[in-house]
Amino acid sequence: MVRNVAGLLAELEEADFYLLSGVEQGMRFSEWVQREKLPKFSGLTEEEVDYRLERCLKRGLIEKKTIQYEGYTLQFEGYDALALRAFVERETITEFGSPLGVGKESDVYEVRSYKPFALKYHREGYTNFREVHKERDYASANEHVSWMYTARKAAEREHAILESLYPDVSVPRPIDQNRHAIVMEKMDGVELSRTRLEDEQVLGVLDLVLKEVARAHEVGYVHADMSEYNLFVDEAGVTIFDWPQAVPTDHENADEFLRRDLENVLGYFRRKYPRRVPGEVDADVLADEIAANSFDSVATLTE
Repeated sequence: MVRNVAGLLAELEEADFYLLSGVEQGMRFSEWVQREKLPKFSGLTEEEVDYRLERCLKRGLIEKKTIQYEGYTLQFEGYDALALRAFVERETITEFGSPLGVGKESDVYEVRSYKPFALKYHREGYTNFREVHKERDYASANEHVSWMYTARKAAEREHAILESLYPDVSVPRPIDQNRHAIVMEKMDGVELSRTRLEDEQVLGVLDLVLKEVARAHEVGYVHADMSEYNLFVDEAGVTIFDWPQAVPTDHENADEFLRRDLENVLGYFRRKYPRRVPGEVDADVLADEIAANSFDSVATLTE
């Protein structure tokens, strides 16, 4: 759906970014920004707007549509370019690398500054922003909501949660955030879904995961979308990532989400290692212990 826009930065001129920012500003009020309003939003002359529109259309950064009026909207590539330029200007990023992962709600790339980082572009709402907005409650019912707004709010929310959790919980260290993008520490290790643990490692890794869930709860958050696809495992332990949907522990559904997270984790381990996870390890019991801040380890449940 999207492509790496890093190579375009050298081609784009400052006034191109004025135009992109102008379209972005106009999209706060309408999905399609009227051509007549772009000089005001961008600070460019009529002639300069026409020239910049042509350049940005050619590069796939914006899209044009004629409805009752001539309108323009940002493509995700245009939004990517604005965020990436902000990171470069702040010297958060000096080099852009290869993709680390592409999903329906985010794209992640390796980037560098003084060390390797991960750049995560949030994609929430690009094709179904109304449903995502309804589920995650990012704005009031009377407020215009676009995919751009939904993705930005998801990034802001995840960055804030990571700042609250780190370093007490093993999550990627947050570095910077702009628009719909987050720069964070690059994780070492392998996604849990892609690992094959030795028999003697299974309960130890499960225990590490549950302890991080318990620490997050102590700090004040429930992940609310826990699975084997957002857990990394390495020699140092486990890291939990993807937190935009997390809820505070005083949320009305926090207990339900905690139990669901634990059921997902236990279900995965039982499916993949059916003889290694004792029946005494129960999601309801774990949830009660974690909620009461009394969880110690899996071992205490099997004694």
